[in-house]
Amino acid sequence: MANPADASLSDTLPRWDLSPAYSGFDSPEYRRDKEALPALGKRLEELAASDAGKDFETWLRSYLSLSEDSGRLYGGLASYAHAVYSTDTTNAQATTELNQIEELGLALKRADVAFRNALKKNEACLRPLLASSPEFHSYAYVLEEELIAQSRQMAPELEDLSADLERCGAEAWSRLHDSLSSTVDCLWEPSSGERKTVIELRNLAFSADRAVRQKAFTKELECWKSIEIPMAASLNGVKGCNVILDARRGWKSALERAAFQSRMETKTLEALIAALEESQQLFRRYFKAKAKALGLPRLAFYDLFAPIGSASSSYSWKESSDFIVERFFSFDPAMGAFARRAFSENWIDAQPRQGKVGGAYCTDLANIRQSRILCNYEGSFYSLVTVAHELGHAWHHECVKDMPLALAGYPMTLAETASTFAETIVFEDAIARCGKEEKLGLIDLHLRDGAQIIVDILSRFYFEREIFERRGQGEVSPAEFSRIMLEAQGKTYGDALDSDAFHPYMWAVKGHYYYAGLSYYNYPYAFGLLFALALYARFRQEGPAFAASYSSLLGMTGRASCESVAAAAGFDIKSKEFWLSGIKVFEAQIERFENLVGES
Repeated sequence: MANPADASLSDTLPRWDLSPAYSGFDSPEYRRDKEALPALGKRLEELAASDAGKDFETWLRSYLSLSEDSGRLYGGLASYAHAVYSTDTTNAQATTELNQIEELGLALKRADVAFRNALKKNEACLRPLLASSPEFHSYAYVLEEELIAQSRQMAPELEDLSADLERCGAEAWSRLHDSLSSTVDCLWEPSSGERKTVIELRNLAFSADRAVRQKAFTKELECWKSIEIPMAASLNGVKGCNVILDARRGWKSALERAAFQSRMETKTLEALIAALEESQQLFRRYFKAKAKALGLPRLAFYDLFAPIGSASSSYSWKESSDFIVERFFSFDPAMGAFARRAFSENWIDAQPRQGKVGGAYCTDLANIRQSRILCNYEGSFYSLVTVAHELGHAWHHECVKDMPLALAGYPMTLAETASTFAETIVFEDAIARCGKEEKLGLIDLHLRDGAQIIVDILSRFYFEREIFERRGQGEVSPAEFSRIMLEAQGKTYGDALDSDAFHPYMWAVKGHYYYAGLSYYNYPYAFGLLFALALYARFRQEGPAFAASYSSLLGMTGRASCESVAAAAGFDIKSKEFWLSGIKVFEAQIERFENLVGES
């Protein structure tokens, strides 16, 4: 399956096909839907503001129906515009369309505020209806959630002002980060004049040549240094908006709001963080063993993704797609057929290029009930697993796509469970089939991914918590951002990494920090990893029959808390022991890795 790395790999990678949604911003279909959205928004606003008490049941039914129609229309337009923009952040028309769609969406946000107020005003009618009506019973959790959100919103005119200002405030700062991080580059080879973007430099972290990795790391830091002032302004802007609005809305902290958005109890979050903290020494053993395997006294940050063994081979796009489809079929034929469709119909934009954002994501085109995936494929097994991860998100969406939007809006914690479960299927099947000479490399791949989520994610959590505390007191300088990041990395990586070779600009690298509406875009990855491992253990026990249970579980993720979804699978996630049981999977692998390194 594996071939030597191909320099022309990027030229053969697919770009996604968005035409089933819209063929372009000037297409009749796009213009038609964009022109229809204001009228729908106005109707929704008027309905939300009408007297719900006259006939509450009819009013609620009408609102949910109209909200469905307007939400799918807005979601399709917004996702399409963002998809075009994210593959070319220099596209002026895409930026204009994004801004215009956001402005049209303000009516929907005003309607949401009025809807919550109406629910609160008619709470005496709502609760008996949820208890007695089969039609509305499935909405019980999400409507109770709306009542909590109502207690954390400002007066309607202030919420309207906030939503309007956000477009030229936090959202604009976020787009600045996207634009800068996707276009900044440097001179790589003076003799040829070759330049590389920072995304291309970061992909070189997977090189087997340490000199290349070190050079790319040094060049990457130079890139971030050259734009640290606007990047710091961007992060200050986003977090400053968060701090002000959280206080105005009565949240105790951004973390309290994040837990609410994650649909998890504080006790669950505390148990998860405690388990992560308890596992840091375990992963330091892995880092030290990897350093030994690489012949180094200690790893530098640019060694974290260094390949070991024959798993360092490169995979063509076709090899990766065939590999993933086969593995998904081994779990669930429906999931395998879905992945085959995604590949054959070009749902994936895999080609790295100037102006395209880094990383990977999956987006839902709500108007056509399809997903699209963005990634920056570079041929490694890690990159292959990233595609499987994003296809896990897409499969999750496939399992809820025909539900009302109000019941399909799952939180990031459960979203990352689905994606991580998908990548676990790929990895576990791969390691079961590989020869002895590949095992060391594949185990290293899994451990380094786990380390990113157990170790690096905890450092990001520490960093963001400190930034929110500091941002409440004033703006943070670029130097302070870097200092706080280095301190956070020191708390988690400890003496397992060379402290002189940490990554001070990870605050600029990770776009997650710059999301206006979702703070702490980090711990949900740890939640998803460890919950996915627990679900995979059930699959190993139950066999093929578990596939139907898994799809059913995904189906309830938009209308239940994390605790309820986990309970349906037979787990108590408020216990630290649950999270530590997932980490034991890595403990066994680290022991095996240490033994293999010792034998080599």
